[in-house]
This record gives sequence, structure tokens and C-alpha cells, in this order.
Amino acid sequence: KQQKNSKGNADFCIKNIKQADFGRREIEIAEQEMPALMALRKRAQGEKPLAGAKIVGCTHITAQTAVLMETLSALGAQCRWAACNIYSTQNEVAAALAEGGFSVFAWKGESEDDFWWCIDRCVNVEGWQPNMILDDGGDLTHWIYKKYPNMFKKIKGIVEESVTGQVVVCGYGEVGKGCSAALKAMGSIVYVTEIDPICALQACMDGFRLVKLNEVIRQVDIVITCTGNKNVVVREYMDRMKNGCIVCNMGHSNTEIDVASLRTPELTWERVRSQVDHVIWPDGKRIVLLAEGRLLNLSCSTVPTFVLSITATTQALALIELYNAPEGRYKQDVYLLPKKMGMMH
Repeated sequence: KQQKNSKGNADFCIKNIKQADFGRREIEIAEQEMPALMALRKRAQGEKPLAGAKIVGCTHITAQTAVLMETLSALGAQCRWAACNIYSTQNEVAAALAEGGFSVFAWKGESEDDFWWCIDRCVNVEGWQPNMILDDGGDLTHWIYKKYPNMFKKIKGIVEESVTGQVVVCGYGEVGKGCSAALKAMGSIVYVTEIDPICALQACMDGFRLVKLNEVIRQVDIVITCTGNKNVVVREYMDRMKNGCIVCNMGHSNTEIDVASLRTPELTWERVRSQVDHVIWPDGKRIVLLAEGRLLNLSCSTVPTFVLSITATTQALALIELYNAPEGRYKQDVYLLPKKMGMMH
């Protein structure tokens, strides 16, 4: 259906433009947790390294990727965007982007046909031809290759990405074994804590590094409890966690994380959405507590914003590098991101 934003622009297709204010608030929360990307925006928006870049993008459309898109725009790029997954779009964020003047084609629960239609609407535009591609999963590149192969003459480069993190799993019983195997398969760095010598040996034999929780608590991005015990993650540990650490329980009972110790006057609880709370310390540090420490279920699944801050910044840097690279630096080939760019954050 035809919708217009407040400036009368209708070059988008989303669920409901009226949700834009709610989406803007989510984007602002995400900005707080994406320091790398915001630093890049601040540092480079004067010199506009992407002036003249016409980027067609296909990623998840969430508050986090919205921060990336708005950063690319602040660096001088024109963007058109579709979703890389039919279920992951946050409708309110798509509305905020459309209100902000982005040509976004995405809504939660697209059909397969809708999905390709949205991608086509991004690419097949009169008077606008992309010269850069940002892809998450390769569908957009595949579509252009299949339908509009001539476009590659104008395209300077393609950036494609996937994400990994660091995780500690407390307990290596049946649940811990399953969690560790799944996390390892997704590319995570997995540490295991265990007090039973047999289970500890099994973890070693399976190739996981055994640690004491207090050795890694400052570094990890995610803490998952599955011991069947009580008070595994106590307040002292949560005080030492880094900003944005995700704390959750895969054990059956809700005694593993000492949630009661977080209900004190100096800590602020902020309900982000059902099953997700931010617990905020006086210095501004926040941890993400899932399902209030009860058994975690699938209603909680997404990617942490801080991890996306790194990957989104990397994507932006890769776009800048490809767009500004002198003739001949890159042949028609697949390149891994240069180490020095990965190190910049």
C-alpha cells in the first residue's frame, strides 16, 4: 500500500510509517551501545569519504543496522535497503528509516515472493544505479548477478559479512554440552566452567578451554548458566562484567543467576522488550539479562548490539576502502578484510 513520510516521500515499502517515533527511540538506544560506529561517524563525517557512493544493501533491518545505514549516509553515501531475512525486520525501525528519508523495502513476515520483490525494488530504479553492494548472506549479489549482470560494470566492490563472539558456558552436563557445541558451530570462542572432574575432563577432550569464572568474567560477551546449581553467577561477578554483557540461564530452575541481588536502589532496570531487561549501574554500564534469569527460550534470540557495532563498523570501513581504492588495487576476486582495518577498532 502507498504510504508517505512527513516530507511527502513515498519511495519505500514498509508495514506502518506511524511507528517511526518508536523506531527512532530504539535506534537511539542502539547508538549508545555502538561506540565504534558512532566514533567513525563523528570522525569521518567532515571529510565525507563516501560522497558519491550509491550503496544498495541487504541486511537484517534492526535498530543496530539502522545505526550503520545512518552512519553511511552521514559519510556521504546514498542508500537503498532491503531485508536479508523474512522474519528479522523490526517494523518500527523500518518506519523510522523511511521517515528519515531512506528507501527501505522490508517488513516482518515477508513471503518468499515479497522478499525478492523488495530486493528488486532496491536495485531496479530509474535514474539510480548502485556502485557498491553491502550484503549479508549473498542474496542481493545473487539477484543482480541473475537479473542485471551489466550492473557489475559500475560496481566498485561488494562487502559481505558474518559475526562471531566470546562466550562462557557454566556447567558441562547435557545442556552445557549442547550449548557449547552449538556456540562452537556458530564460530564463538567458548570457555567452560565445571566443578565435576569427569565433566571437566569431557570438556577438555571436546576441545574447550576450562576456566574459573572469575578469570574470564571481565572479557566475555555472553554468560550462559546450565549447572543445575544455585548462585553460580553472583552480584560480585555481575559488578565486574563488561558493558553489554548478556547474562542468561539454560538450566531448568531460575536459581543459577542471583537476580535478587540486582534489585537494589543503585541499579536501574529498564525493560527493553518482553524477556529482555537492561540492568544499569551508576556509572552507565549495563548488562543484558534475558528472561529474568529463568530458563531461556527461543523468544530471546537475536545478535548483541555491541558485536554488531564492530561488524557494522568493519562493513563501513570496507565500503570506504573499496570505494576509494585506486584502480588496480583489487582485481575481480574475493578479498578478506585487511588486518589493519580489522584492528582499527
